[in-house]
Amino acid sequence: MKKTLRLILGDQLNAQHSWFQKVDKNIIYILFEMRQETDYVHHHIQKVVAFFASMENFAKQLKGKTHQVIYWKLDDKKNVGSLVENLKLVIDENKIEHFEYQLPDEYRLDEQLKNFCKAIKISSKVFDSEHFMSTRFELHDFFKGKKTYLMESFYRSMRRKYDLMMDGDQPLTGKWNYDKENRKKLPKDHTPIEPLVFEKDISGIHQRIVDAGVKTIGNIDVKNFIWATSREESLQVLDFFIEKCLPLFGTYQDAMTPHYWSLYHSRISFSMNVKMLSPLEVVKAAIAHWEKNQDEITIAQIEGFVRQIIGWREYMRGVYWAKMPEFAKLNYLEHNNKLPSYFWTGKTKMHCIRHSVQQSLDYAYAHHIQRLMVTGNFALLAGISPDELDDWYLGIYIDAIEWVEITNTRGMSQFADGGIVGTKPYVSTANYVDKMSHYCKTCFYNKKEKTGERACPFNSLYWDFYDRHREKLEKNPRIGMAYRLWDKMDGDKRADILKQANNYLNDLDSL
Repeated sequence: MKKTLRLILGDQLNAQHSWFQKVDKNIIYILFEMRQETDYVHHHIQKVVAFFASMENFAKQLKGKTHQVIYWKLDDKKNVGSLVENLKLVIDENKIEHFEYQLPDEYRLDEQLKNFCKAIKISSKVFDSEHFMSTRFELHDFFKGKKTYLMESFYRSMRRKYDLMMDGDQPLTGKWNYDKENRKKLPKDHTPIEPLVFEKDISGIHQRIVDAGVKTIGNIDVKNFIWATSREESLQVLDFFIEKCLPLFGTYQDAMTPHYWSLYHSRISFSMNVKMLSPLEVVKAAIAHWEKNQDEITIAQIEGFVRQIIGWREYMRGVYWAKMPEFAKLNYLEHNNKLPSYFWTGKTKMHCIRHSVQQSLDYAYAHHIQRLMVTGNFALLAGISPDELDDWYLGIYIDAIEWVEITNTRGMSQFADGGIVGTKPYVSTANYVDKMSHYCKTCFYNKKEKTGERACPFNSLYWDFYDRHREKLEKNPRIGMAYRLWDKMDGDKRADILKQANNYLNDLDSL
């Protein structure tokens, strides 16, 4: 065999990959910590640390199995911080005759490596990452000729494909989706289970990042790093979720509270997105536990979890590859306002925004409803530029990689795609936030007021959003009720609401 270099990207830490099943002295594996990856947005410090710690652990694991591994840290003198330049140096230095890599999950890296392989004089080959349950273009082919990609249809096809919770070609119990049963508010006196966290000293990695001058956001406890950064730890978190959290996961998966940051969520998205865990092993483990404990875990709990993994996650990846690179520039509603400063500081009088942002700064984490119906909802109502919001979501969350972040942001959250992902914009007044959270009672603003000094900004901005986008949204069958209610309002009242919204929009930073 030719002397071969195999590239492992920071989100390709899949120990189960066929690459690693046999040791070959002619194969060298390479991993880089790169400024190219730390600098394209301002990432949360915990996110950068988690990536580097996971990569280091993976490299040690491969070396322990006697694979040949080169690992360039951020401060390595040879490391110029660029993927292409680093690869050239390693190929020349080690007299490499053949280059191999796994399909990247980000479009920019996919293009970069395709162009690199065209330019080099040695042979090259690309492999699948062997992680996802659907191929890159499976969703594209599934919805061929359709303008809207209905997630539920794809989800059902995935259930059938892998025979998950099925009775022949139909779902167990005859029902596919239990979403309506998974929308409970956390009771006032309810205390959720304490999350499983780790207490690792990552001060060395942190110092390396600081010394390199990498600009980051957020907070970190370098002596007590809480996130899983190895497959072994990731499996511990998965087991903890299945055994301790799954019985109430579905019921409270949309609930929000300022008192607890984790609730019953699995918190395995980072481990999955860097491929320390595979989606199929995750859902199979959860289903196996549910099958043995159906007296304690209802089908609504397990179905809600399975839908997130094989429904939304696979679906979002499919949308990404079906629509990139054009998707990254979509701005259907032509929003161009700047992101308010409190998205970086948490300093705002809106309690829901303050807590969701502060939690994100403290943990590099917020669950899907905090992202969609608090920060995302507000940004959509406020007409924030999708470009600015993309950078924020991509930077602040530990699990944010472009293939999953941008489809959720531009598609699901901001309706910037004009309806490819979501059939309507996900906007609401304070009523929804109050229904699903404990934020409103202690807020400076009054959740019931649409106008006045302490009127909740969500209320007037909600009606202003629909008013200013009437031409594009009025014919949407899922929005008709909003326009009927708006048109029934007294003309003076409508004018007052629009004036209130205009005042807020002209001074977003003061809210």
